[in-house]
Amino acid sequence: MYVVCVTVFVKPEKIKDFKEATFENAWNTRQEPGNVHFNVLQAENDPSRFFLYEVYKSPEGFQSHQKTEHYLKWKETVADWMAQPRQGVKYYSLFPADSDW
Repeated sequence: MYVVCVTVFVKPEKIKDFKEATFENAWNTRQEPGNVHFNVLQAENDPSRFFLYEVYKSPEGFQSHQKTEHYLKWKETVADWMAQPRQGVKYYSLFPADSDW
């Protein structure tokens, strides 16, 4: 599995709008054949801090996601709502094994 973890700091006045746009993107991403999981998390001690946990079957599944209409809409919509540039880190999942999914 291929995992993408994205940390986003959102301007406080845009938290509600960010959540709505991100939920729409996450829902649509879950319909993609290459996506396994998409979680949207909000920090307990800082409501302006979000963590997107995305799991794809392969790097190609993530690359396909980045070309979808819903992702491109999300990216453009939320760009000005971020307090700083988003930080993404990509991983290969080691445990559980792919066969356990």
